[in-house]
Parts: sequence; structure tokens; C-alpha cells
Amino acid sequence: MPHQVPLEVEQEIDQRLTRYPDKRSALLPALHAIQGHFRYVPEDLVEWVAAKLELEAIQVMEVLTFYPSFRQKAPGRYHIRVCRTLSCAMAGSHGLMDALAEKAGIDRSHADHHHPICVSKDGRFSIEFAECLASCGTGPVCMVNDDLHEQVRPEDARKLLDRYS
Repeated sequence: MPHQVPLEVEQEIDQRLTRYPDKRSALLPALHAIQGHFRYVPEDLVEWVAAKLELEAIQVMEVLTFYPSFRQKAPGRYHIRVCRTLSCAMAGSHGLMDALAEKAGIDRSHADHHHPICVSKDGRFSIEFAECLASCGTGPVCMVNDDLHEQVRPEDARKLLDRYS
């Protein structure tokens, strides 16, 4: 089923277009508006964004695939990002990732650079590694949606997930 851009999202994009001398400059804000509504950028809306900004679809895809903050797959209701940069990795973020995925019932065996998000079968949780979450002194850290959690040990995984029940 194709996605329809709601009128309020289109109006938001139109308003943002007025801030730029060239439509292509509004690509990042347009993608943020789409993701803000759908929680990811649906594949069928790439053409819509391209037409809106007078671009080719490949130009939209170049930006969409370059920035890791854009999701091309629907996340779970609660999206978990686990920091994997050096300080968090040294503090145990890889063990935290394994524990969170296991407790949430998420199979990460097919995760890779191009498809980093893995979703639980019930759609409740999704998880991915993230680059620096800006709390290097309190690792390992993770975010659940927009909530930052610091010094999370693997044995704390169940307790953390239970907070989002």
C-alpha cells in the first residue's frame, strides 16, 4: 500500500522551502519531516520527495543512504540505539547489544551496514548500533527512542526493557 504524505507534512515542507534559495537545499529538512511523521522514510516516498524538490530519485537516495540518522525500514515502537564508539565499546557496549537483542527477542544475524535495524517479531522493539551518543564518560550508553540511558550493563537489559512495557 503506497504511503500518502499528509497535508500538514507537505505544508511543513513547503514552508521550509521558503527558507532556501534553491529547492535542493531543503532535502535534509524534507527527509526529516517525512521521517518525523512515518518514523522512517518509506521507499515509495523517495520519488515524491524528488518530484517536490525537482531532483532525481537517485539524488534523494544518495542523501538518504549516506546519513545514518535516516531510517529506510520501519523501526519498532521502541527503537534502541546502542553506542559502539571506542569508549562505549571498551565499557562493554557489544555485550549490552547482545543482551538487549536477546531479551527483546531480536535476531541480529542479518544486520549489516546497509540494513542496521533489526525488529522484534511483535514489532515492539528494534535495535541498531549507533555512532557516538555523546556520553563518552558514562558508557556503555544506549537510547530508547529519545531517552538516554547511561552505564547500562548487560545484566540490566531486562530491567531497561521492562520500563517500556
